[in-house]
Amino acid sequence: MKAPPFAYHDPRSVDELKGLLASLENVRILAGGQSLMPMLNMRYAMPDHVIDINRVAGLDDVRKVEGGLRIGAMTRQRTLERDPLVAAHAPILAEALHWVGHVQTRSRGTFGGSLCHLDPSSEQPCTAALYDATLHVAGPRGDRDVSIHDWVLGYMTPALEPDEALVAVTLHTWDGRYGYGFEEFARRHGDYAIVCTGALLATDASGTITRAALSIAGVDVRPVRLSEAEAMLVGKPADAATLAAAAEIARGIDCMSDAQISGDYRRRLAVAMVKRALTKAAERAKG
Repeated sequence: MKAPPFAYHDPRSVDELKGLLASLENVRILAGGQSLMPMLNMRYAMPDHVIDINRVAGLDDVRKVEGGLRIGAMTRQRTLERDPLVAAHAPILAEALHWVGHVQTRSRGTFGGSLCHLDPSSEQPCTAALYDATLHVAGPRGDRDVSIHDWVLGYMTPALEPDEALVAVTLHTWDGRYGYGFEEFARRHGDYAIVCTGALLATDASGTITRAALSIAGVDVRPVRLSEAEAMLVGKPADAATLAAAAEIARGIDCMSDAQISGDYRRRLAVAMVKRALTKAAERAKG
């Protein structure tokens, strides 16, 4: 099929983008197009207007800011995979992006676009949740910040009003001694994840865990933070028994089912993926 007819708009600044959002109705924003174009062609999306933000200035940079990394919404996934600031301050993001599609799709797909599309299996909301990300939203009625934990309103539904656009994301990165691990299970590399999980572990010189973050995607419409497991890990040695016990907490989460994968299967996968991610994070924390 072909896309339905629509009016095309090509703003060059955030102010011009805000003006279009204020004056137009039934709008979709085109970033990398890896999700929107198939949706248009299959008539899942039928907008009257498409606003292409590829040439809006200032939306595709990565900057170190106080307390973290600020990533422009239009930053390509492939760029983040190879960015030295990401490698230094949020290396799990680069590791997670390796699982996203293929090089060709990552070369077009954007970080902000994935966070707005909000596929439940997406690796990018999963890693954003690990870092308690703040999403920066712009619109004609004013700019605002939204926590990643308030961002998902429902299935593939972000906390964006029709006249708003995501312009940047701040990851609140960790300092000091810590390790990271990202694990995923999919039918084939490049397929959507059935379950993926990320882990961050900070340890002291004796190997005792001082801080932990665990996030799972693919099991619910939003990334799931295993806060009970995080609390249990703190103050414990980063040994195999501790990590296995923390992973077992994932067995108690509610998991969605679909025509191909049952919730019980996802739950069992979650336990295995969490254990692997924690083990990798603990090994890296030692180094």
